[in-house]
Amino acid sequence: MHALVATVVHHPEDARILHRQIRALLDAGHTVTYIAPFRERNVTPWPEITAVDVPRASGKRRFKALRAARAAIAAHAPSADVLLFHDPELMLALPPEGERPVTVWDVHEDAAAALLTKPWMPRPLRRPLGPVVRGFETWAERRMRLMLAEDGYRSRFAKAHPVVPNTTDVPEQPERPPGADRVVYLGQLSAARGAAELVEMGRRLRPHGVTVEVIGAADPQTRPLLRDAQREGAVRWYGFVPNDQALRMVSGAMAGISLLHDTPNYRHSMPTKVVEYMAHGLPVVTSPNPAAQALVNGRPEGDCGVVVPFGDPEAAAEAVLRLRSDVETRLRFARTGHAIARAHYHWPVQAQAFVGHLAQWAGVPRRVGAAEQAPEQARVAHPSIEPMTARTLTPT
Repeated sequence: MHALVATVVHHPEDARILHRQIRALLDAGHTVTYIAPFRERNVTPWPEITAVDVPRASGKRRFKALRAARAAIAAHAPSADVLLFHDPELMLALPPEGERPVTVWDVHEDAAAALLTKPWMPRPLRRPLGPVVRGFETWAERRMRLMLAEDGYRSRFAKAHPVVPNTTDVPEQPERPPGADRVVYLGQLSAARGAAELVEMGRRLRPHGVTVEVIGAADPQTRPLLRDAQREGAVRWYGFVPNDQALRMVSGAMAGISLLHDTPNYRHSMPTKVVEYMAHGLPVVTSPNPAAQALVNGRPEGDCGVVVPFGDPEAAAEAVLRLRSDVETRLRFARTGHAIARAHYHWPVQAQAFVGHLAQWAGVPRRVGAAEQAPEQARVAHPSIEPMTARTLTPT
């Protein structure tokens, strides 16, 4: 099977798109053409894929990216068995139904709810555009296949669609036990994702010898806050780090932090970062997002972290200090969280289902194992993409 994968919004090294889905396709012996903003993100594509560079869609600057994506998809669709796209905006860039292969929209955001927290969207337009987005979802459901990243997304659609949760690779054992001098946040950063609370946590924990490490890209409105906090010494902000490297960085931290706000887009979603923290043996400190709270404090296996109120960095900092003073609880949370993640959230199980759905929809035999790959390496379709220079992982 040859899969054409497209995004203009997400980072080309997005964990779900590249490290999970594309990796699963390659490991199963399939080939991939990947349309993404490589140059603007300073990313060297994997040699196993055919990479097509397009501009990045960001904020109000989306027309150029969509126009380039439309041309790239039209050029590569005839040779693909399946087209998998990740941004609702790309519905505007799809070729007519008769000129594209089986098309799959991977739904991993509540786009209408997300509009309420997009700082680049004029506030008077946020709620009125919600029904427009819902209309596009109805249109998509009639014309293509849908794959959902959350069970909570089912209610948005009239038909049943497969759910492939955004889980993670869980090692048999964490690389290191949780330490006592740093906590970490892993993921995108914005006001709604708790950036201000992370900074205030850092200010409160610094006198106690605990560092708040922040790993992830920030939206334009949040970057000045993080840069100032970095200069102040309140946090160490590393910027975007590829998922495999980022997970090695979180290993050995005292706790993983998730302070999402109580917004419609997050209310029914499982923060992937919480599962990643658990997978690598970190106790979790989270706001009471319902799915996260149920996982951290609602499992029969026991608790694996602490739930703190929304918008309360003081409570979050106090929870961290309690963990530091109570080694037994810290280690118990770490063991319990890892056991839950290994038993229920190990990505290879989901990877098989993901590849199976695409192969079934494309009407091609399912292949297993890298040994069945064609011996010829995939080429890079955009030869002007320059290799990314090696990065030392230092704070931004």
